[in-house]
Amino acid sequence: MADTQQQGNEPKKKPPQTPKGAKDGGAPKSDAPKVKKPRERSDYIARLKTHFEQDVREQLTKQFSYSNRMQVPKITKVVLNMGIGEGVADRKKVDNAANDLSLIAGQKAVITKSRKSIATYKLRDGQAFGCKVTLRKTRMYDFIDRLVNIALPRVRDFRGLNPKSFDGRGNYSLGIKEYTVFPEIDFDKVTDTWGLDITVCTSARNDEEARALLTAFNFPFRQ
Repeated sequence: MADTQQQGNEPKKKPPQTPKGAKDGGAPKSDAPKVKKPRERSDYIARLKTHFEQDVREQLTKQFSYSNRMQVPKITKVVLNMGIGEGVADRKKVDNAANDLSLIAGQKAVITKSRKSIATYKLRDGQAFGCKVTLRKTRMYDFIDRLVNIALPRVRDFRGLNPKSFDGRGNYSLGIKEYTVFPEIDFDKVTDTWGLDITVCTSARNDEEARALLTAFNFPFRQ
């Protein structure tokens, strides 16, 4: 009798638990941190980068009598920006514009949001109303190549870029009324057209050096 009572008082053993992810025949999840695969390096070099190293650098050195090759100004980045005022009432228009801008730049666009509420424009804090992209290095040179040789010649009644649109610190800004001039955009699928602001940032110390640099990259300035 005593043996049967002791057996009845023993705690019941719980069945072994299956590890997470092992259900339905799946492999158990490991607690080890995920290791990111290194990016594969490509041997591709942008055409304008080669043009800068071989021709533009030497040309600017002679023009401004630089004593050091590091004094030669260069393009550091290109910023693309689209403001969608109609996006305050319809968020889908901002998403569509961001997708189109990603196609143009070859890089995912960032949706910009308001920092404060403005009752006059029916704008609330944190509401999406535009998108932007910052390009550097290879993608930057490829975009400038397509802008100068493909997009600008397709602009209606194009008479050249305004040579006075420098900010005094070597940066140049230009605006395009319709972003559909870029060949990446399928005109038949576009429902709304918006403008595109482009800012080319350089390491030039003044506007004269920046203008000479962009002219060497075949920017069609108005004479």
